[in-house]
Amino acid sequence: MPFVLFGSCNAFAQAYPSKPVRVIVASGPGGQTDTTARLVTAKLTQSFGQPFVIENMGGAGGNVGTAAVARAAPDGYTILAAGSSIATSISLNPKLPYDPQNDFAPISLLNSSPHMLVIHPSIPAKSVNELVALAKANPGKYSYSSAGPGTPAHLAGELFKLAFGVDIIHVPFKGGGPGITSTIGGHTSLAVTALPTGVTYARDGSVRALAMFSSKRASALPGVPTMAEASGQDLPADIVNGFLAPAKTPRTIIDSIHREIVKVMAAPDTRERLATMGFDPVASTPEEFATWIRTETVRWGKVVRDAKITRD
Repeated sequence: MPFVLFGSCNAFAQAYPSKPVRVIVASGPGGQTDTTARLVTAKLTQSFGQPFVIENMGGAGGNVGTAAVARAAPDGYTILAAGSSIATSISLNPKLPYDPQNDFAPISLLNSSPHMLVIHPSIPAKSVNELVALAKANPGKYSYSSAGPGTPAHLAGELFKLAFGVDIIHVPFKGGGPGITSTIGGHTSLAVTALPTGVTYARDGSVRALAMFSSKRASALPGVPTMAEASGQDLPADIVNGFLAPAKTPRTIIDSIHREIVKVMAAPDTRERLATMGFDPVASTPEEFATWIRTETVRWGKVVRDAKITRD
């Protein structure tokens, strides 16, 4: 009898998934988190033989969809496709309906891409140091666009201002596209933009890319220095995408999904697709992703407090 029971339990564990898996994207379709999630879930559907179904659940800056996953049954059939806000939302809104560090079981940080600092070609600065000198000589004269208040681009822009002690006005837009369009048109002097959003315009000269908010150069724009190379200050500010499950999801399920994600991110066609999007594959372990969330929550919390950032 014990042998039969053991065999039945083992068969149950091996059966995952035995039905479709919901993958909640806490934003609308078409964004970089949605695009990444669809790329990965298509491969997971193939490898597991069960549909991994994207469900876009936007609202309240991503908090609606994220909270829904936090409340879901920890059975492996509801997964969150999260962006960088998993490490910043708690500092911007202490009354979140979920705890980013305790309500989720990280599976893997999938990919990452840096923000970059770009300026309108008419601005007389060819380097970060020249821009800083210009801004210090003209406090309040220059402005930078971002994807919106409280977004990773906004936080990266305020990190830049704090690091160099410059007075540059923040002009938020509803998305990275409108933000960089404003700088291309000369309505804002600078833009802090995600690499996937700005790479085409940097390549064709519509804007001048001065530096990457990253610790290494981006393969999509290898001629653009890192912030450390350009100024001596290392200011990493990546946008990331990762998968998380509700807390208390069995470790066997977490490991099963993680193993397949590692295969997906190592596949040449996946890497090629990510490169066209301006992303580098990561495929971290669950522990590495958990460490990233803790570390980035502390780091961006300080920026939010020092710069007095709100979502409003």
